[in-house]
Amino acid sequence: MSGAPPLFDRALAGAPRRPRKRKPEPTILPRTIAEEITERLGFGNRRFELACLIAAEPEAIAARLKEGGQVKEVETRLPSASDDLGLPEQRYDAVFSVLDLQNFNDVPGALIQMRRALKPDGLLLACLFAGDSLTELRLSCLAAETAVTGGVTPRVAPMIDVRELGGLLQRAGLALPVADLDRTMVRYGDALSLIHELRELGLSNPLIGRSRVPVSRRLLGAAVNHYHQNYPDPDGRLRATVEIARLTGWAPHQSPPQPP
Repeated sequence: MSGAPPLFDRALAGAPRRPRKRKPEPTILPRTIAEEITERLGFGNRRFELACLIAAEPEAIAARLKEGGQVKEVETRLPSASDDLGLPEQRYDAVFSVLDLQNFNDVPGALIQMRRALKPDGLLLACLFAGDSLTELRLSCLAAETAVTGGVTPRVAPMIDVRELGGLLQRAGLALPVADLDRTMVRYGDALSLIHELRELGLSNPLIGRSRVPVSRRLLGAAVNHYHQNYPDPDGRLRATVEIARLTGWAPHQSPPQPP
């Protein structure tokens, strides 16, 4: 781990992930990513006997992965309350991380832990927010806080640049490292639906430097109004930019690793 001060409060990021009563169907973002992971695995002929899935809503995502036929068994884990993932060494044929790595203070260290948890020639596939994700929400929060308080505090976490991620995979000792970015627009009926989903996933504001003053109704209302006024589609639904970085790499093996 680098000597830089920590940016993210992992304990806070993990707090909303406690088990709770909810519908078995995951929310929009995890559901979309689960479909894309399943589609990617379906392009190849590899079958993974045992996989580890790290996600805020792991059960429904794991069920979708098994339905795809490429993964036989899935051990699920909620995101950890620290940068220590606590993964056993060389246990899994694949490790999937869904919307968690962007909140790590030590991303290279997390990748190393995942690589060590893989059996030789095992697959790591991680999906995380990157690039210009949630730029509409970020700008709405900045505009609202400037108008209401006359100043700004960090409300949405900064996103890692995808150009850095390929190098991080190499530093972690993974073979055939690939990092790509997919940009899409996710649409919501209103801004509060987006904000509530981010809170459920522990993704709203895990920054250590965040304001400790609770968000007032006036500030929240100003942010929501700015969002509705500036980012509606013609049918009235609101767009949210989502850029998902997808990282793939393979645990070292005596013979060259074979993609799925």
